[in-house]
Amino acid sequence: MKLELIGHDEKYALEQSLLTLFPGEKPVYGTVDETADAHWARVTLAEENDRVQVTTELGVDGKSAAHSYDCPLSGTEYEKEGQRRHAVGISFFGAAKDLLGISPAWGSLTGVRPSKVALSLIREGGKKRAEKELQELYCVTPARARLAIEAADAGIRAAAELEPNDISLYVGIPFCPTRCAYCSFVAQSVEKSFSLVEPYLEALFDEITAAGQLVRNLGLNVKSFYMGGGTPTTLTADQMDRLLTKLEQNFDFNGLTELTIEAGRPDTIDEEKLRVLRAHNTTRVSINPQTMEDNVLAAIGRRHTADDIRRAMEQVKNANFPHVNMDLIAGLPEDTPEGFAGSLDEVISMGADNITVHTLSLKKGSRIMLEGSRIPGADEVSQMLDYADPTLRKNGFAPYYLYRQKYMSGSFENVGWTKPGGTGLYNIYIMEELHSILSLGAGGSTKMVGGGQIRRAFNAKYPREYIDRPEKRRANLMDFARFYAEQGE
Repeated sequence: MKLELIGHDEKYALEQSLLTLFPGEKPVYGTVDETADAHWARVTLAEENDRVQVTTELGVDGKSAAHSYDCPLSGTEYEKEGQRRHAVGISFFGAAKDLLGISPAWGSLTGVRPSKVALSLIREGGKKRAEKELQELYCVTPARARLAIEAADAGIRAAAELEPNDISLYVGIPFCPTRCAYCSFVAQSVEKSFSLVEPYLEALFDEITAAGQLVRNLGLNVKSFYMGGGTPTTLTADQMDRLLTKLEQNFDFNGLTELTIEAGRPDTIDEEKLRVLRAHNTTRVSINPQTMEDNVLAAIGRRHTADDIRRAMEQVKNANFPHVNMDLIAGLPEDTPEGFAGSLDEVISMGADNITVHTLSLKKGSRIMLEGSRIPGADEVSQMLDYADPTLRKNGFAPYYLYRQKYMSGSFENVGWTKPGGTGLYNIYIMEELHSILSLGAGGSTKMVGGGQIRRAFNAKYPREYIDRPEKRRANLMDFARFYAEQGE
């Protein structure tokens, strides 16, 4: 689509809107020629007397529509920039809605964290007014507006219990038994990279030692710990024991509110590993079946069956972990609304107190995209999610965190659901950006939060690169130290 921007350069908001409203369209910037360009938009921004007005003229295959939106500008320049971006998004959405006659579930909201918008609206006028404004101004459906308000409310409650020196700690284990067809994470199959596991752990131990010293020097408190991947339980019981022991030796875990370890693949779980996790005071394990349909498991490249998931869950229950999370994905290849409903019903019956319902994200680096696999359409995915919400609520679950990704089927959402007492606080901390997350390991993304600022530092992406570049690990920790030094000035 040819995009002409007048009076601004808000490309991000427009490109996100294109993903939702015109899938497959690529932005081309320049001067619109309405007689020659089949798909075009002219977006004009003007400011006067602390107000911004945006007008979008939109044309598609000879049909056209226009929509204007204006709002006041206030606060810091950073806040005003966000207000301009919102105005651009709402104006473009209004024109597209009038032209196409459709409105996506999340309306004009295109960001990763819809609860951020909900939180801002709650602070301005309370939850009821915020829910109404999400529906009327942003054209969000009532069900999604409710989700956003509930997630924002959970964030408010979590923030109230934090101290200024609290942080969370993340450790990444970038190995899996096999690579799932939908995966685009930086994770390697142990089949192909077994020789890297021990050198990787040695490099990780080195980073843990340095990071632990840094956290002590800064007087920070580790509030929550999360080990993800990849699949951490790809490690042997001995390797996991050594890793957790190293962490305990270098960080004070006495004040932890939760210690979560992903045990995502049932083909990596056995009783010996579970005993190790329990011995190190793990409070939550995450088992991620994604589906309980054997044909769907085969389609996504899993080498286990639904019976293996049932066996693993029974072992986890017998190990008496305080909390268990299970993940499902709506929209997987070969799945159907009926198959997804059956998977959700069974997962609920297994007794997990925390269930995350993801929507398939069609990422460019995944085998699904490379192979052109058949996947359910947006209408089928909508049916899956429309079943999940009331079914989980009926069984005592409530939503507590929410986020969206690019290229999601139907432009829907990922939602974490919990029974009372089962909330995964780490998920709230990272999604609502409530405090710093210190990330160790390959692909780690450290997020520094404080003083109205958010900064990031990234570890080397791949295990081999992570092993060979200790200077990169040290530089990231120095960035972390510098950030906190600035907070104290």
